Amino acid sequence: MAQGNIAIIGAGLSGLTLALALDKQSIPCTIYESRSASLDIGGAIMLSPNALRILDAVGIYEQIKPHAFHFKDLHFRTTVPLDSYEFGNQERYGYDGVRIFRYELIKALLATTKERGIQIQYGKKFVKVLSETETEVFWEFDDGTTGQAACLIGADGIHSSVRKYLYPDLEPIFTNTVGVNAAVPTAQLNLPDSFDNPVTFMNPKHGAFVMAPQLADGSEAFIGKQKRVSELDREGWAALLNDKQWCIEFLRQGAEDFPKVVQNAVSNIELDRISLWPFYVVPKLDTWTSKHSRVVILGDAAHAIPPTAGQGVNQAFEDVYTFAVICARCKPQELERGLKIWQHGRQGRVDRILELNAQIDARRMPKDPGSVPTEIQSREFDLEWLYSPNFDEMAENWLEQAIEA
Repeated sequence: MAQGNIAIIGAGLSGLTLALALDKQSIPCTIYESRSASLDIGGAIMLSPNALRILDAVGIYEQIKPHAFHFKDLHFRTTVPLDSYEFGNQERYGYDGVRIFRYELIKALLATTKERGIQIQYGKKFVKVLSETETEVFWEFDDGTTGQAACLIGADGIHSSVRKYLYPDLEPIFTNTVGVNAAVPTAQLNLPDSFDNPVTFMNPKHGAFVMAPQLADGSEAFIGKQKRVSELDREGWAALLNDKQWCIEFLRQGAEDFPKVVQNAVSNIELDRISLWPFYVVPKLDTWTSKHSRVVILGDAAHAIPPTAGQGVNQAFEDVYTFAVICARCKPQELERGLKIWQHGRQGRVDRILELNAQIDARRMPKDPGSVPTEIQSREFDLEWLYSPNFDEMAENWLEQAIEA
């Protein structure tokens, strides 16, 4: 492979994992991060077998495994069980689902990039692409310096600066929803024996209340609700987060209409364990690559996936791994065509996730207007396609199918 050095904008989960995936394919890369260190805040995330298979392939899974809470199913209920959704199963897919704090994953990724000699330049804020040719791209940092590489990758999140080069006028769309979350000791919940957890309590008046164990031993519990709000600027979001009493009052609102474990969960909330997360999306994009395919966006910069199936960060990992495989299989003059094939394949996977989200939402709707389901719906989803693919073979098949066509 002779694509030359690849520049990655963003040293978050996607950027660091992309660097390791490229290194696995012997493709040199450099990461540029605007902050003085990788951002490791944001609480815990849930990873399903498809993402864990990728983290295993780049040498991260065994490092994070002892620091994660392992589980198989996500449960949904009213006062009685309503539905369940398989998020992992070691016997079936090779991995259980895990919930792990972002800082644990970032720490493992950073240690491995350092071990493999991958360079990360901090304090380098990308400003704009200056120009691109059929073989390279040039860009500028806010300190006035410039960069040059065979390819520039925007792994810089939903508010991507790199995306501005492809879509100058596109702004993320606020969904008018914000998540208000907290962490409490699991013992505080006083869970009944054999209580299914993680669990989402569905209430027709107050919406959903989410509860999920975290830390390796499950001794801490994430709790959260969503609220409809108008969009605020950065200062406004900061002010809302700092209004801890408002956050606590919202989490407690209507608790008496939920099962006792919810009332227990909100009975004592420490102020420094509260977080707030505004939900933004981007519309479906026609292309994730520039004219000469020397500028590429992926992960949250390229697509936004509603959280129903819990696939947001998991699909970002699929993006970066398959991108690295495609780059390794394409000759320099084939990169433009190869990346179009990559986007088509990846968009197909994303579209299937959106279909799955719709199926999950439909299962949790009452069968008749005004009725409340009282039985677990027993039909299982076919999730083999999602959790068990061989991503090297998948990317290679995309290329082979395109050649045959």
